[in-house]
Amino acid sequence: MTKSIFIDFDGTLAEHGRVPSAHLDAIGQAREAGHRVFLCTGRPKALVPAHFRQGVFDGLVCAAGGYVEIDGQVLADLRYPADLATRTAALLVEHDAVFILEAPDRLFTSPQAMPRVLAAFAPMLLSDDGREGAEEILAALEPLDDLSGCSFGKVSVVDSPLPVPDLAELLGSEIGALPNSVTGRSGHAGELYLRGIDKSLGIATVETHFGLNRSDIIAIGDGMNDLEMIGYAGIGVAVEGGADEVLAAAQHVIPGPASNGIAQGFVELGLIPPR
Repeated sequence: MTKSIFIDFDGTLAEHGRVPSAHLDAIGQAREAGHRVFLCTGRPKALVPAHFRQGVFDGLVCAAGGYVEIDGQVLADLRYPADLATRTAALLVEHDAVFILEAPDRLFTSPQAMPRVLAAFAPMLLSDDGREGAEEILAALEPLDDLSGCSFGKVSVVDSPLPVPDLAELLGSEIGALPNSVTGRSGHAGELYLRGIDKSLGIATVETHFGLNRSDIIAIGDGMNDLEMIGYAGIGVAVEGGADEVLAAAQHVIPGPASNGIAQGFVELGLIPPR
């Protein structure tokens, strides 16, 4: 039976941006066996290394479900409403936050935040084989004095004096907040996203496009932004050491990238033969 597999990037497929060769081999074998494999990441497309954007996967679900691309065709590209985008950028600047406004092909920040963004993200954005360094990936990052006209779908807050949930509350009920561990400052780093947009929505877009059966969907992830997709999929797979809520929602648990967890999981789920 053909399966459609959706794999989170950071902490699931990759460890600090590096993807084990065993993971790539497993993906290739699964696709050769007739399964579809999709990258399903919170990163915007601009922060997915170029050699993963084509050839490795059957499609991309980026921006935590807000952007979907199959064979070069954009099926979804959901953005903040213009007024809300302007208010969000202004609030981040006002509170001296370190942030990235994320669109699929461009990233924006303030000139004041730019050096701190680079310092925080550069070590984490190295590709698995060194073909694409942080400088190349971050070429899409543009510091602007005036952010009022920027169009974006999600915000990564690298650090903020005001906790990220408080920023979301100031912006109103349309905005939700999720934690991340970019700086290790609990509550002061995270994501600001449009409520109602999550990875399960991106998966549903792919499901409709291909006419998939939900029971044949497998979702694999480790973080809180993977919770909805793991609950949505016919088979939800969590990564050891992931968020407690994610582990509780999953039917299957695999090791992390350091132990070639994707490859092991593909064998255990019968997607590829054991070696």
